[in-house]
Amino acid sequence: MGRLRRSRVHNARRDVHRASRTRVRTRDLDQIQLIDLDPKNRAALEAQAVDYEKPGLAQHYCVECAKYYETDAALQSHWRSKVHKRRCKQLREPAYTIEESERAAGLGREGRRPTTVVGSSSEIMVDAA
Repeated sequence: MGRLRRSRVHNARRDVHRASRTRVRTRDLDQIQLIDLDPKNRAALEAQAVDYEKPGLAQHYCVECAKYYETDAALQSHWRSKVHKRRCKQLREPAYTIEESERAAGLGREGRRPTTVVGSSSEIMVDAA
């Protein structure tokens, strides 16, 4: 009976997952709603100047998904895809506000107890009688 060999796959798998999490990072929904979908900004994004560093020379851009495509056919096929339709549905919902996130974390006004004493104990006893 021989010694059992370790599999040694955990480290390599962790590195691959870390790389994939950061590789395809796009803009968040609230950034797209507040900045990109504004009519002036949207027109500027759809009619960008030629940029040799971006895919498709920055001529085929999906504003809702914040992605560049190589050809117009690829962009047209993306618009018909389930991924684009799902993203558009998410963008129709209103964005979270800072106050809403604080309330969800329990930091809102309605969750706090009053810290100051309204009256002294003698006033409370007089009111009870």
